[in-house]
Amino acid sequence: MCCEIKRRFLLLYATQKGQAKAVAEEICTQADAHGFEADIHCISESDKYNLATEKDPLVIVISTTGTGDPPDTACKFVKEIKNKTLLPDHFAHLRYGLLGLGDSEYMFFCNGGKVVDKRLQELGAQHFYETGLADDCVGLEIVVEPWIDGLWLALRREFTSWNIKEDMSNNLRAVSNGVSAMTVVPTMSGICSLDSEIQHLKLEDLEVKATDALSQKPANVHSVVSVQDTEASLDRSVPPLSQSALNIPALPSEYIDVQFQDGTGQELGVSSLISDGIVFHVPVTKAVQLTREDAVKTALLLELDISKTTFCYQPGDAFCVICPNNPKEVQELLHILGLSERKECVVCLKIKQATKKKGAAPEHIPKGSTVEFILTWCLEIRAVPKKAFLRALVEYTSDAREKRRLQELCSKQGASDYSNFIRDPSICLLDLLHAFPTCKPPLNLLIEHLPKLQARSYSASSSNLFQPGKLQFVFNVVEFPSSPSRLVSRKGVCTGWLAELVAPMLQPHKNSLRTKEEKLSAVKVSIFARPVNTFHLPSDPSVPFMMVGPGTGVSPFIGFLQHRQKLQEEHTDWKFGETWLFFGCRHQDRDYLFRDPSAAAEKKPTKYVQDNIRLCAKEVARVLLKERGCFYVCGDAKHMAKDVNDTLVDILSSDAGVDKLEAMKTLATLRQEKRYLQDVWA
Repeated sequence: MCCEIKRRFLLLYATQKGQAKAVAEEICTQADAHGFEADIHCISESDKYNLATEKDPLVIVISTTGTGDPPDTACKFVKEIKNKTLLPDHFAHLRYGLLGLGDSEYMFFCNGGKVVDKRLQELGAQHFYETGLADDCVGLEIVVEPWIDGLWLALRREFTSWNIKEDMSNNLRAVSNGVSAMTVVPTMSGICSLDSEIQHLKLEDLEVKATDALSQKPANVHSVVSVQDTEASLDRSVPPLSQSALNIPALPSEYIDVQFQDGTGQELGVSSLISDGIVFHVPVTKAVQLTREDAVKTALLLELDISKTTFCYQPGDAFCVICPNNPKEVQELLHILGLSERKECVVCLKIKQATKKKGAAPEHIPKGSTVEFILTWCLEIRAVPKKAFLRALVEYTSDAREKRRLQELCSKQGASDYSNFIRDPSICLLDLLHAFPTCKPPLNLLIEHLPKLQARSYSASSSNLFQPGKLQFVFNVVEFPSSPSRLVSRKGVCTGWLAELVAPMLQPHKNSLRTKEEKLSAVKVSIFARPVNTFHLPSDPSVPFMMVGPGTGVSPFIGFLQHRQKLQEEHTDWKFGETWLFFGCRHQDRDYLFRDPSAAAEKKPTKYVQDNIRLCAKEVARVLLKERGCFYVCGDAKHMAKDVNDTLVDILSSDAGVDKLEAMKTLATLRQEKRYLQDVWA
C-alpha cells in the first residue's frame, strides 16, 4: 500500500497579543489529522514565503488592534499589498480563506482582516472558503470553531477542483496530440460521482467523529445533579445538560517535558522577557491620586524620570509597562499545584520528539527560569481558560463529578454554560482550581495552554518639551468584583500592581496637580516604546484640532496642550490653529481630572461629551470641512467612541445637506487622511 500524500497549504497569521497565533497553531495541529500539511508562518516572516509565486491554497488568520489597524506584525505586509503600482491581476493565481479576529465593542470591527481581504480581491485573488469574522465581545470560539471545522471540507473541494482541472488540461493536451476524446472527456457520471464524493465529505466532516470528540453519557444522572440544585453554576450543571451525551474536543497532545533542577538559578531580569526593543528601568518621581476616595473609579497619575535614558516620545504616544502577576496569586497557585517547595528550582524545558506542533518552543520563557519566575513574569495566569485547556484539565481531575462538569464546560452542548460561567465573568485558572479541588495539572500543561503575560500599554499624558526628562501617564485602577464563580475581588494585573507599588508615597486627591515633589527613586518600573504610534499632533501648528476625552481619556490631551503651550512660548511668530477640548466626569467634586490645566477650555456642563459636541456643531463642521482640521477621540470604545462617531455623522450630514451614508463616507475619508484619530479601549 502506498502512503497518503498530505496536501500542503500556506498558513499565515498576524497577531498582536497572541490570539491569532494560537488559532493558527490550532489549525496547524488539526491539519495533520485531516490529511493536510500546514506550512505555518508569521505574516512578518516574508523571507519564508512568496505570495507572488504561491501555488497552494492560502489561509490567513489576522487580528485587529487599536481602532481598526492591522497588528504591528502585519504593517509591512499591508503596506506592500497596498502598493498602487500592483496590477489588478497581481494575485490572480491565489485562492485563499481568511479568518479575522476582532471585538465589536470597537467601532471598526475586524478591520485588520477586512482591509487585507478587500485588497487581496482587488489584486485578483479569489476565495476558496468564505471569510470568517470572530467577535471577542461574545466569544471568539463561536465563529472560530465552526470556521475551522468547515475549512477541511473547503480544502478538499479546492484540491479536488484542482485535480479535475489538471485532468482536463491533460486530456485536452492528449486530444491535441491525436488521442481519442472518447477516453478523456469527463462523463456526467464522473461529475455526479464527484458531487457525491464532495457531499460524502461534507457529511463526514460535519459529523463528530470518535477521533475528534468523545461521546459520553453520565453513569448516574442523580449522582451528578441533586434534586435541590435547580440553578447551574461554575461547578454544577442542571438538566438537560447534566443528562446529555456530550461532544467534547479531542484531547490535545502534550508536547513539553519539564525537568526540575535543584539549586537556585541565576537571577533573571525583566529585560530577558523582551526579544525586540530596549527595556528602560526608570524611577517613579511622583504618584498622585486624581480622584476622591468616594469616586466610582480610582484614577492615579504616575510620573517617571527618563532623563538618564535614551527613551523618547511625542505627546499621544503609547508605551508599554512590564508587569508581574499578583504575588499572592502566584503563591496560592504554587501551593495548590504542590510546587511551593520547588518554586526556586530551575525549569528545564524540552520539546517531545514525537510532537508535530510547529513553533512548540515557548520562546517567552527565558532559559534558566525558576518555577516562581515563570508563574510571576511569563504566563498570563489570569487568562480565561480556553476549551482545549479545560479538556486537558479533565485528565488531571480525580473526582468523577468534577470531571463530568469540566467535560460539559468544554463540550458543544455546554457552550452556553462556558459563556455564562467562564468567559463572561473572566474566570481564570485559579478560580477553576478552587471550584474543582481535585484538579491538579502539572506545570507543563500551564506552559502549553496559558498565553504569554503581555506588557500593558498606556498613553503618555505629558510633553517632553514642556517637562524635559519626565513621562507622565494616568490610569484607572481596574476592579473585578467577587461573584459566585470568583470568590474574591481582584484588581487589574498591571493597574493593581502599580497602585500597590506606589501606595506608600501616594499623594492624596487635590484639585490641583501643584503638589509637593517627592523623591521616590527607590520605586522603579520597566518600560519600552511601542513600535507603531500615530496618535500625534498635526505636524503643521497652524492646523486647528479638536479633542474629545471624558474620564481618563483626557490624559493624552494634557500632553497635547502642554506641547502646544510650550511651542507658543518659544515661537511667538508662528501661526497656531485653534484648539478645542471636550471632556467630562461623573461628579465634578469627586473625579474631575486635571481641573486647573483644563479650566480655560471649560464649557457649560452637559450629560455626555457628545451633547457638548452637538452644541458646537457649526464649529465642528467648520474645523473639519472648511479648515481641514483634525479630530481626536480618546477613551471608552464601547459607548462613548461610537456615540461621538454617530454625532459627527449627524453634524456632517446636516452641514453638507447630504444623507448619512454620504456623511459616513466623508468621515471615512478623514480617517484615511489621518485627520480623524482614535485611541480607545474596551
